[in-house]
Amino acid sequence: MKKKANDSTPAFYLNGRTIAPGEQVLTRLIISQLPTGTVIDVPVHVFRSLQPGPTVLLMAGMHGDEVNGIETIRRMIRRGQLQEPLRGTIVAIPILNIYGFLNFSREVPDGKDVNRSFPGHPRGSVASRVAHRFMREIMPLIDYGIDFHTGGAARSNHPQVRCLLGEDAETDALAAAFAAPFTLHAALRPGSLREAAMQQGRRIIVFETGESLRLDEAGIELATAGTFRFLKHLGMLAEAPEPAQATVVCRRHTWLRAKYAGLFRTPLRTGEYLHKGQQYGVVADPYGEQAVRLVSPVSGYVIGLNHMPVVNQGDALLHIAVPEEPTDDEELPSDSDAQ
Repeated sequence: MKKKANDSTPAFYLNGRTIAPGEQVLTRLIISQLPTGTVIDVPVHVFRSLQPGPTVLLMAGMHGDEVNGIETIRRMIRRGQLQEPLRGTIVAIPILNIYGFLNFSREVPDGKDVNRSFPGHPRGSVASRVAHRFMREIMPLIDYGIDFHTGGAARSNHPQVRCLLGEDAETDALAAAFAAPFTLHAALRPGSLREAAMQQGRRIIVFETGESLRLDEAGIELATAGTFRFLKHLGMLAEAPEPAQATVVCRRHTWLRAKYAGLFRTPLRTGEYLHKGQQYGVVADPYGEQAVRLVSPVSGYVIGLNHMPVVNQGDALLHIAVPEEPTDDEELPSDSDAQ
């Protein structure tokens, strides 16, 4: 017998059309066009259950060169793993920033960051228009979401969830359900998607893994498993894999920055624990005249690493997450949330 929609399942209106319960739809949001006249549109997949429930956003490609999230969502769509939620609706956007994806770039053509442009404006910059279209068409529909990112500018991130911890029980529960290797307390940034969502009472967590323009197979698998746990927590999937390791929750984190310019090298890898006073690398001049040992002022896990060998003073080298409050003699540097 064919299943029928629950009478309490609401209508779903997106991009000028009504999507009924039980439907699977691919629609395209027209954003703008290139100088050549080529239309730029954003494909949006919608998978609706016959039963009422929350609407979850799975989105990647906010920065066009961050391919791990794009590949994560692509695989789930291709494998049919999102097509039949037990209840509610899944909205999947593999690439939001089509401009950046086409140009292997983090930004849009005007050089602006979409994730610093929310809520946007219909007559603003390209980034602002992308953000505005999202806020008008997608944001009113969703209840929860996962925004997939990677490190940028030759920096890699160990798999991690970022969200506001301890301020909202639902957000804490979503992060715990995802169960990434690390969960960081991350303040809201002005103009970000998370800030715009929180202002409207919608909860979005960020998942980070790997680096831009490079696929991180292990991180993609963790992203997929975490997404399934997230959806199971909301009653939208019946099964999800158990996490392979306990989540390390870190409420404080900081970047260690280069005090000298030169050639940077380190034996460390992301996920390793670094002790206070431990040497974590060397910055040397390119002429063979001197080399400076780098010693950590704090203990914590390496959750971000700069792979660029040529560094300037002030460049971020290591992102350190501190699992417990530091002692009085172990104060974090002042730029604890800088990237």
